[in-house]
Amino acid sequence: MSHTAECIFCKIVAGEIPCLKVFEDDAVLAFLDIGPLADGHVLLIPKRHYERLDAMPADAASELMQHLPRLAAAVLAATGADAYNILVNIGPVAGQLVMHVHVHIIPRANGDGLGYRWSAKQYQGDRGKQLAGQIASRLA
Repeated sequence: MSHTAECIFCKIVAGEIPCLKVFEDDAVLAFLDIGPLADGHVLLIPKRHYERLDAMPADAASELMQHLPRLAAAVLAATGADAYNILVNIGPVAGQLVMHVHVHIIPRANGDGLGYRWSAKQYQGDRGKQLAGQIASRLA
């Protein structure tokens, strides 16, 4: 496994720091967040160290993401929540505090006080068309 000595999640994977594990296989580990936004807030991480989702090989990303439906269903069943957020912060500007890819599964309930701010905008002129073309050309 690829690990970084300073990374707290790599230390958890290595067993150097304990966690409240909910799932593990050869490629991933899921455990309760130690600073939960709600009861049952789970983190899903790859065991290999990747700082960014876009730096992961497709097969490693697939190994990580394939567990989300089952984990989310388990969180809902265990907490009695009827909704959840899936959150991935990539980079400090986006709120990533631990530089190891991790997916948050956050159970939600009416009146939980977590809120959600989404200030949607509209593209002006041809800006949307330009961006779609630029993104698509990088996928070709």
